[in-house]
Amino acid sequence: MPDSSITNSTLAPKEIEQIPGSEIPYEKFLDCIHCGLCTAACPTYLETGNENDSPRGRIYLMRAVVDQRIELSDAVKGHLDLCLDCRSCETACPSGVQYGRLIEPFRVDVHKLESSQGKSTQNDWFHRWILYRLFPYPKRIRWALLPARIMQFLKIDKLLEICRLQYLLPQKLRRMHNLLPRLRPAEPSSPEILPALGTQRARVALFTGCVSEGMYSHVNRATARVLQANGCEVIVPRTQTCCGAIHYHSGADREALEFALQNLAAFELEQIDAIIVNVAGCGAMLKDYGHIVDEIKGVPTEQVEQLKQLATKFRDVSEFLFDLGPVPPEGEIPIRATYHDACHLVHAQKIQNQPRKLLELIPGLTLVPLNESTICCGAAGSYNLTQPEMADQLGKRKLENILATGAEVVISGNVGCTLQIDSQLRQARKPLYVAHPMEILDLSYRNQKLQM
Repeated sequence: MPDSSITNSTLAPKEIEQIPGSEIPYEKFLDCIHCGLCTAACPTYLETGNENDSPRGRIYLMRAVVDQRIELSDAVKGHLDLCLDCRSCETACPSGVQYGRLIEPFRVDVHKLESSQGKSTQNDWFHRWILYRLFPYPKRIRWALLPARIMQFLKIDKLLEICRLQYLLPQKLRRMHNLLPRLRPAEPSSPEILPALGTQRARVALFTGCVSEGMYSHVNRATARVLQANGCEVIVPRTQTCCGAIHYHSGADREALEFALQNLAAFELEQIDAIIVNVAGCGAMLKDYGHIVDEIKGVPTEQVEQLKQLATKFRDVSEFLFDLGPVPPEGEIPIRATYHDACHLVHAQKIQNQPRKLLELIPGLTLVPLNESTICCGAAGSYNLTQPEMADQLGKRKLENILATGAEVVISGNVGCTLQIDSQLRQARKPLYVAHPMEILDLSYRNQKLQM
């Protein structure tokens, strides 16, 4: 084993390039004082009790790899891959450790190293055809889901489940089938400009996303209507694209940069007050554009500065409306609901009270506290598909807490959480409705009832 005293300063540049994490500022590792307060907030540690599956354990592993005290073995990669990147440890940490700034670039480096050795998982069929060529494109998602819509309409999907034919599918496709909700008819595209209702108070753009637009276009339309009801003129650029999180979180940083540059070209920053996002995972990625571009070599200085400016424009819809001062909705929604904190909203974006305050404005709605609301549900982007065992454990844990509330509706501001929680409820045969906060607000503004 290499001498533990070896540091990056003693290595030649070529050697440093082969060490994952070697270009991460070393002081970020040293910020962790190993106090252990993060362990109570870490979903994987709560399930396994393994120190290597805790944030401080993973930081120690990454630092040991950088120091060349341990090899990047399959066991080490296994502990790092099991991380959801939910960043709940950042909320719990008293020392301000930026865990996301460690695990994300470290993973990028691991994938680059594996690619140079011809061992990258990015080359498998799932990454190539599903994660990279399907998920980031809403039109492709709609076309891919057309057979599923027809089967659901004709009840063929129920027959397939009775005959257990879904078990003939490869594991990842079977899990995608299990995650698939009851699909609504696809909403028609929004006009590019939606006028404010009443006195105009702001001019905003709406980020529509990829999976969210492909599967939950009704949430985007509801979000636009809520913004209009609050005096916002809403611009919906046609040329916007995926935020890039799917690629970046699986190590493909260059491809993520291409999406970021396309979004930079799509939004006229000088003409809008904010770019509104209604998906927590997308929001966290978009707000991080400035940090991410700093980690990618060879990006022209002008583009770096432009992407940093773009990042400052993104606002979660609940964050923006709360700061704007919401117009109180008047329609009564007499339901008992509970709110689940999406990790990338509460931990990455530090937005927790704003969605609840908006929901509390709705006449008739009773909001019931959810135990372990800030603990990950197990969705975590594509994690549900790549780490199925842990995703299921966390999904069942979340389900038990939801059922204990006695709520009729579960509300969450992230498409991945919606898919995961809805899937768990259907498998448990519990008829609870899963909604986005903007869906409920939209109904109240339009004085309509929730059809569960």
